[in-house]
Amino acid sequence: MFKKLLILIITAFVDMVGLLMVLPLMPFYARTLGASALMVTLLVGSFTAAQLLSAPMWGRFSDRYGRRPALLVGLGSATIAYVVFAFANSLWLLLLSRVVQGAGGGTVGVIQAYVADATEPRSRAKALGWLSAATNVGVALGPPLGSLALLAGRSGPGLAAAALCIINMVFAWKYLSESRDMLAARETRKKPGASRAALVHVLTHSREPAPRLIWIYAVAMGAFSGMTAILALFLMDRFGITERRIWMFFTYIGTISVITRAGVLGWAVERFGEARLSRIGLILLATGLAAFPFVRNYVLLAVVIACIPLGTAFTFPCVTSLLSRVIPSNERGLYMGVQQTYGGVARVVIPLWAGFAYDHFGKDVPFITSAILVLGSLFLGLGVDDGRKVKAPPEVVSEPAV
Repeated sequence: MFKKLLILIITAFVDMVGLLMVLPLMPFYARTLGASALMVTLLVGSFTAAQLLSAPMWGRFSDRYGRRPALLVGLGSATIAYVVFAFANSLWLLLLSRVVQGAGGGTVGVIQAYVADATEPRSRAKALGWLSAATNVGVALGPPLGSLALLAGRSGPGLAAAALCIINMVFAWKYLSESRDMLAARETRKKPGASRAALVHVLTHSREPAPRLIWIYAVAMGAFSGMTAILALFLMDRFGITERRIWMFFTYIGTISVITRAGVLGWAVERFGEARLSRIGLILLATGLAAFPFVRNYVLLAVVIACIPLGTAFTFPCVTSLLSRVIPSNERGLYMGVQQTYGGVARVVIPLWAGFAYDHFGKDVPFITSAILVLGSLFLGLGVDDGRKVKAPPEVVSEPAV
């Protein structure tokens, strides 16, 4: 179990390093091509929109054919996207790179399901926390490596990220085996439910634990994505930060996330429980978002930004772990894909709103509205006191072939 988890952690880490080599530079590249704040968030949202359409497919594909093939295809798509990004000389090519990567990158739910398959339920939150810690090490290391790659020219970061992705594919293909849960599911020939039925189930059974957890995840993820979509623009306009210095802030966020998820999350889960800790995380996230309009110096900025990774570190692993408890193993990839889909809707809508509001209503409005949404999601968690006590929803029955 530990060996497979370690391989997954390494794979997720390298993947995130490549992503964060180019992501902080995207707003600056777009600005040089004449993009508005809305266009910048459209670039962010296009990646997520492609994920939104592909995540349930990847989840169901991984449930039926295995986690490993889905993961390898996603990494291959990312490689192509980074090459396009490296040579993009127009907003449309930047958009194309984001769409290609998003279409093949709806594998977040696949990786999470892989980890859930490889761990016992009582250890799942910790394992997901370790996975999150690894990705946040990538968040910390990717931006400075991307800035360093700029020494090779504008195409340097994209080509370096593509090279890392190829290395990651080879590593995963050689060392990553299929999960035991998937092999057992194949032996029993129990098919996963239909993606469309699962999506509708979340809407029509919104009072059940699983749909409520998915909504909490979606709202928090959307608010977080809205903040990150305009963070570079906010820092550029208010503090004069350039593409050469933006890495400091992403590295700061990633470092706090790593320390929290690797060193604090396990203890905090034992101390407070997953449901209660997720609510603490939502409060921290909302506090950080609401405080952005009042930031006028670097000291306060450091405190406010710190609330964001603390909040997400406590929220996302706990909510995902709770979700994994209330669904059967053969539906795990499907429902985690559905979670990514609803999270994807929020990651499209809220960042687009943030960009529009930033252009038309003022720089503070996006942060305030996101904070309100996160605080509102606290009510969705009422009654979900302990993941071990939550009853599983009925399995979604596959639709008959037409």
